[in-house]
Amino acid sequence: MDVELAKTFLEIMQSGTFAKASERLHVTQTTVTARVQTLEQQLGCKVFVRNRLGARLTPEGERFAQYAREFISVWQAAQHACQNPRESLLTPLALGVEHSLWNPVMVEWLAALQRVEHYQLTSHVATTDVLYEDIRQQRLNAALVHSARYYPDLQIEQVAEEKLIHVASTKQSTPNLYIDWGEEFDQQFDRCLPFSRQTAMYYSHGPLALHVMLRQGGNGYFRTRVVQPHLESGALQVVTHSPEFHYPIYLVSRFERQPAGFDNVKQALHQVIEQTEQWLI
Repeated sequence: MDVELAKTFLEIMQSGTFAKASERLHVTQTTVTARVQTLEQQLGCKVFVRNRLGARLTPEGERFAQYAREFISVWQAAQHACQNPRESLLTPLALGVEHSLWNPVMVEWLAALQRVEHYQLTSHVATTDVLYEDIRQQRLNAALVHSARYYPDLQIEQVAEEKLIHVASTKQSTPNLYIDWGEEFDQQFDRCLPFSRQTAMYYSHGPLALHVMLRQGGNGYFRTRVVQPHLESGALQVVTHSPEFHYPIYLVSRFERQPAGFDNVKQALHQVIEQTEQWLI
């Protein structure tokens, strides 16, 4: 398939009309129409439905969209490899991480791996659902997550375990702050109900909630390593008789098709976790 056909398809999908796509691609609308017709002939199906409002994807077009993106990505990688022969000798390594784990675990892991010159690293910060799907579709080699989901083609390895503890500001213990630590924490929390999360102030990002609590007061659940310095300084105190929650960290990867030296990649992660004394989030 001609790479221009895939580019044209994606441009129409993003812009919503053949006319806008032709402007962005700097070709005539007739050329755009001809490319779509050729693409549909090669695929044996319609990918767009046109009407007075523009162009929308057919169900077949929606399925093709992922392959079009991958096709462009592979083509660009091939171009880069031909134009940069030395870099083509590097081993691609794609790693993912949940939003709450990027700092410092992912930062230190990538820094350690960058010292190994034969890897071409890419990293992605995403939700748990996206990371699992990317690994299963072989877009990622491995990812750090908090939720273990057991699929027959995936390997799940617990690499660390943190605790979430209930702490409060020594200045003012209200209001209640609920930090979104993921779906498993939601379930554990609702079973114990230290306070109603439906009426609490909601935060999707732990560092933001911690900074607000240290400045304005409040109480909520945070990682032990994060709040320990504030407990020692007297800015925070543990809320007595509140339950504690386990917060494990898992490394998810595929059983097969891993790059050479992948065991060393995992070993670097274990060393980073052992050597990291204080987490920032």
